[in-house]
Amino acid sequence: MNYQAMLDQVQQYLTSFFDSHSDTKFFYHNREHTESVAAAVRQIANHYQLNDKDFFIVMTAAWFHDIGYYENVSNHEETGAQSAEAFLKGTGIDQETIDAIRKCILATKMPQTPKSLFAEIVCDADLFHLGTDEFTERSKLIRKEYEAVNNTKMNKDEWRKKSIELLESHHYFTDYCQLLLNEKKKENLEKLKRKVKDNKEEKTNDKVVALVQEHLEETGENTTTQKEKKKKADRPERGIETMFRISSGNHQRLSDMADSKAHIMISVNSIIISVLLSVLLRKLKEYPQLQIPAILLLAVSLTTIIFSILATRPTIPGGRFSQNDIAEKKVNLLFFGNFYKMNLEDYTSGMLQMMDDREFLYGSLIRDVYAQGVVLGRKYRMLRASYNVFMYGLVASVIGFIIASLFIPAKVF
Repeated sequence: MNYQAMLDQVQQYLTSFFDSHSDTKFFYHNREHTESVAAAVRQIANHYQLNDKDFFIVMTAAWFHDIGYYENVSNHEETGAQSAEAFLKGTGIDQETIDAIRKCILATKMPQTPKSLFAEIVCDADLFHLGTDEFTERSKLIRKEYEAVNNTKMNKDEWRKKSIELLESHHYFTDYCQLLLNEKKKENLEKLKRKVKDNKEEKTNDKVVALVQEHLEETGENTTTQKEKKKKADRPERGIETMFRISSGNHQRLSDMADSKAHIMISVNSIIISVLLSVLLRKLKEYPQLQIPAILLLAVSLTTIIFSILATRPTIPGGRFSQNDIAEKKVNLLFFGNFYKMNLEDYTSGMLQMMDDREFLYGSLIRDVYAQGVVLGRKYRMLRASYNVFMYGLVASVIGFIIASLFIPAKVF
């Protein structure tokens, strides 16, 4: 099954559907929203490295998840799931895949109830905007659509309270969205709470800001200084911290995968060596023609194990740092290998200096991510060598056993 070609058909069908079913009252649940959800699903799915079939499941669910709005607003999830099934039947897609798509769509019904990673991805993508800068604009469109569909009016404070209830009850299911969006979602929630709590206080704060600016102008603080302060204040601190968290998390996940693969190679080849030593080597006197391929297979398994062990064997630095290292900002205090032999007082002093120095802190984070990447590179080089030795060596050994068994008579030995 060519899932990419099938996904192209799904996208073309839904694009044509939205073009021919334009309803002026759907200010939010329209083609733009569907394309946005599909883009978010693609982003999350790429993070989890889904295969073609699984990627097709989540992307198709994203395209169909809100199509039911044009027939049945109150139960649009069920209608969308039925529409997806009707379209996919007869296309060669098996029923199991169709059922998985249906479950993803149905899981988006509020409150969301995902039961699988696929459903979690679609649910998080559907409310992806809650943790982005687009939240305010999207919220305005939803309010406008709500008023049009229900033929009613809702003031800002009432809508803000409903939005607060949604944000407080909602949580992202995938760890990727939790790391990427939770901070911004919390920030959006706090903004709403502040507005609901006291609109008058906002106006007062605006007056205070104006007075402060006027005071700065009167005291002669130059424009360059103000611009520098604004530039520092505008720096996306949360975005930078999220980037470091995601990078570190991805590196840790890749390291765990490498260790798991290395353990598999060690286990498999340990079994092969055990069988060779306990069974085959005893039979070599009876079948001397098998000596060379048996020794070859033993050497291959042993070499594979060695490379796998090298891939997982840890390297630990000296565990000490000096005050000069702190002063020159050369040491990374976020890695245990640089301080495990130091006493608590020295380590605490170094950490406090790092936390007070933004350049030192971010420099340490950069070195930490870089060091993780270097270790990963070494692990995967060793792991690749292990797999190459095992693959080519196993093929050579099997060929050797076949030649020795079929073409070399025992008397030659």
